[in-house]
Order: sequence, then C-alpha cells, then structure tokens
Amino acid sequence: QVQLVESGGGLVQAGGPLRLSCQASVNIHSSYTMGWYRQAPGKERGLVARIRRGRDPDYADSVMGRFAVSRDNAKATGYLQMNSLKPEDTAVYYCHTRIDGIDYWGRGTLVTVSS
Repeated sequence: QVQLVESGGGLVQAGGPLRLSCQASVNIHSSYTMGWYRQAPGKERGLVARIRRGRDPDYADSVMGRFAVSRDNAKATGYLQMNSLKPEDTAVYYCHTRIDGIDYWGRGTLVTVSS
C-alpha cells in the first residue's frame, strides 16, 4: 500500500509562487510516473504535470512555462513549483502515481489564487 500526502497549498495572490510537495510512504522507483492533477469546483480532475525517468515531463497547456514538476527519489518526494499563478489555477491539487497497474492518490491540497 502506497500513501501519498500533499502539502504546501494555501492562499496566494495572483502572480505569486507556491510549491507543493508530495511525500510518499515508500520509495517509488523512478521508472514509475509521479504526477499532479487538479480539480476546480464543478470541473473534472485533470492532469497538471507528471514526471518519469527517461521522458520529458508532461504539462497541461494551461501551465506550460509557469509550473515545473520534479522529484527527489531519495526522499520519496515529488514537487510542483508553481509560478505566475492565476485565479484560474485555483483548485484542489492531487498527487498521483501508478504502480503495477494500481492507481494511488493523495487526499489533495487546496490552492486558492486571489485576484
């Protein structure tokens, strides 16, 4: 069983930065994808960014150039650096990984961007 715990969410003004962290309960091999998804009120959950060894990170078009995904495998931690935040980035952000066909999700952390 893998547990993922997000942290770092909060209230930030538009244009500001925020860094989210995702702490895994076990080391997740770098060949497995670690990703970030978000869900805004009334909308479906969608991919924000993901990272996997040997591949370029994937980003949603809406965050390209503003967000950066990374991971520290030694610390079993993933990160999402968010810059130039916009009110439309307001959402609950979830950490995700898939291991041997099983999806694991964190409980989410709320990011609110004020205009």
